[in-house]
Amino acid sequence: MRKFLLLLALGLAALAPAADRKPNFIYLFTDDQRWDALSVVQKEQGEKGRFPWLKTPNLDRIAAEGVRFRNAFVVNSLCAPSRATLVTGQYGHVNGVTNNHTSHPEGNISVAALLRPAGYVSGYFGKWHHGTQSGKRPGFDTSASFVGQGKYFDCPIEVDGVATPSKGFVDDVTTDYASSFVKANKDKPFLMILGFKTCHGPFTPPPRNAKDYEGAMARSTPNYGIPPAYAKVGPNGAKGKDTEAKEVQTKLDMFRGINSVDDNVGKLLRLLDELKLTDDTVLVFSSDNGYYLGEHSLGDKRSGYEESMRIPMLVRYPRAVKAGRTDDRIVLNIDPAATFLDLAGQPVPATMHGRSWKPLLENQANASWRDSFFYCYFYERGFGTPTTTAVRTHDAKLIKYPGHDEWTEVFDLKADPYETKNLAQDPAFAGLRKSLEAEYVKQSDLISFKIPDFADKPEAEGETKKKAKKKTK
Repeated sequence: MRKFLLLLALGLAALAPAADRKPNFIYLFTDDQRWDALSVVQKEQGEKGRFPWLKTPNLDRIAAEGVRFRNAFVVNSLCAPSRATLVTGQYGHVNGVTNNHTSHPEGNISVAALLRPAGYVSGYFGKWHHGTQSGKRPGFDTSASFVGQGKYFDCPIEVDGVATPSKGFVDDVTTDYASSFVKANKDKPFLMILGFKTCHGPFTPPPRNAKDYEGAMARSTPNYGIPPAYAKVGPNGAKGKDTEAKEVQTKLDMFRGINSVDDNVGKLLRLLDELKLTDDTVLVFSSDNGYYLGEHSLGDKRSGYEESMRIPMLVRYPRAVKAGRTDDRIVLNIDPAATFLDLAGQPVPATMHGRSWKPLLENQANASWRDSFFYCYFYERGFGTPTTTAVRTHDAKLIKYPGHDEWTEVFDLKADPYETKNLAQDPAFAGLRKSLEAEYVKQSDLISFKIPDFADKPEAEGETKKKAKKKTK
């Protein structure tokens, strides 16, 4: 009996530190990876999948060992604003970043700094991309990052602000820096964020992936080649599809780059296993925004259609999250900061717009959760996409373009998931538009939305023509 009690006490003592240990946080995210650019999603979509040949085994492993949020979105589909939102948990009109050429303000709230009182050490690695901002990344204890877009090979890395040469594929290099940080801090709680440069254009995979998917074609979609509401059309106003082909060419180098990301994610998963940190680490994989591949006649992102707004979102935390689950509740890129603070036992500032995923990770079926959200892209000089605002619910969307009421769009996403039929002027859907307009006001008020003075201002058409005339003289 004495021996049994001794063994029991030793067992409880062994369990106590693990149970009391604060979780580590790892956030991995790509650049411009669409929500459906995962092989687990392609398998789920079946004949509707655009890229049935795509293979992402390590990313699929995260999904299999955690939860996959199938309705994950960004609140602004653009690089720097998305990164600023991740760190601050705020929309851009509050955190000061509405475009790609603005530096991240030093005085912003930061999830990294807010975790410090709980004993966390933090590191930021890889792409930051706030204009040409240099130096150690604001709020973090350490960083190994690069200026602006950097370059895919032999990219200079700023280690705590000190320019350091590197050799090889940039995502391999920054993954090594991130791995070293994890090894060095394995005995204390940490926050590690790694931003991959992939799969941003010019799409340039490493040699090991250069021939992947050779000759593959993408499946077409009902919205492929249909111009957006704000696009100029011919005199007859036609906005039909430009092709009826079942398969179309696509940017294969984008997907080859995703394979290289999958390789590096695999390295990190193996490292966590080797260090016995897997169970105690909240690992999130996502992207900074979506990307058009011909849908709505578009490339790039920015505007308010699904392909731009929607992102992959995988979360693994073996200690508390049931494996192999999917969740269709709406989650946003303003949420991770609040989630990490909550899971670390730290208060979430009232100035953060995001919400903690803790009840979702615990699969609380009756947890109160959002049914809609507000989206806003601010016009950026040098690009043609106008300022775009929207409200999206579970099954409908209202898109508004300030100053252009004639472009307003209403979509019934349940009946029309590809957003091909604008119902804004259809009397039969006046009730839907009215309810969406009310929700738009409600959601914009919740975040005190406004187009801030520091956002880029579109030039009047007349002024643009004057400038162009002067340049030709």
